[in-house]
Amino acid sequence: EQLYTTREMAIIGFTEVIRHLPFLRRVMRYLQEEIRRRRPACAILIDYPGFNLRLAQFLKENGVPVLYYVAPQVWAWGARRIPKMAKRIDHMAVVFPFEVELFETAGLPTTFVGHPLLDGLQPRNSNAAFRSWLGIAPQDRVLGLLPGSRKQEVQRLLPDMLRTAQLLREQIGDLQVVIARSPDLPSEIYQPFIQEAAAGWLHLAQDDTYSVMAYSDACIVASGTATLETACFSTPMAVVYRISRLSYAIGKRLVKLKNIGMVNIVAGQEVVPEFVQERFVPEHVARALLPVLTDAQKAAAVRAKLHGVRTKLGEPGASKRVAELAARLAWPK
Repeated sequence: EQLYTTREMAIIGFTEVIRHLPFLRRVMRYLQEEIRRRRPACAILIDYPGFNLRLAQFLKENGVPVLYYVAPQVWAWGARRIPKMAKRIDHMAVVFPFEVELFETAGLPTTFVGHPLLDGLQPRNSNAAFRSWLGIAPQDRVLGLLPGSRKQEVQRLLPDMLRTAQLLREQIGDLQVVIARSPDLPSEIYQPFIQEAAAGWLHLAQDDTYSVMAYSDACIVASGTATLETACFSTPMAVVYRISRLSYAIGKRLVKLKNIGMVNIVAGQEVVPEFVQERFVPEHVARALLPVLTDAQKAAAVRAKLHGVRTKLGEPGASKRVAELAARLAWPK
């Protein structure tokens, strides 16, 4: 039974969260009332730490076992919070193997379950059917654009993604560009950008993001899980991101990592280039992607590194393993 949607809760940035605090507080109060009324056998909290860690404290105070799935990225913004988390959470299910030691050292029982994206990582169509559907010739090269799943991301990232694509088309005449539309967003959000572009080379792929990732020769990807998904198809990419200046200034003081792209964090090195905030300049991104679009050997070298990232994500079946953990918490006998 869905009480609120992820679309309502998808808020990016520190200043943006402040504006939505009254709504988030209403959600918290309502969930607390439902917890008191329904007395759940177990709570499974998924990611979203700013909200869920507060909810975990309430659950713990009311005797509800807490399974946290997809750990807060404390390795990026402060491991000092882990002891406090250990008091609120009964078991942690993590999607990256390096997270296990981090939490268990603090006394928080932790299980590496693998990454859930491996369970459904299949394109809807074959390469031939995908190209035929969009009207792309078999010999044409394809650049995929993945501007994110939130309205703010699309509005901030897609214009410069398209400028990058136009620069690359000036050097690669047969380059076709495909925007992956998020199923969480209406087509109307993308239409103004598509109408401004020249006809014939720009396409919108609706509800078929995995085909865009799998069959593109290279992609420009908004930082997030999509970089890992693209890596699982071994498709070369550039990672881009941009948020409000104030949110970025605050985040830069908190985050202690060299890279922000999950694909590079999991790899332990920068296997694909990142262009964040003022570094996200179309000319720079185009310069980085041109070699993998025109040189088969350079593209193959990147694909080999990305295949190594895929092997670090474990095996399919994460959802089943999490369900088993939840059942043992809910009914230990």
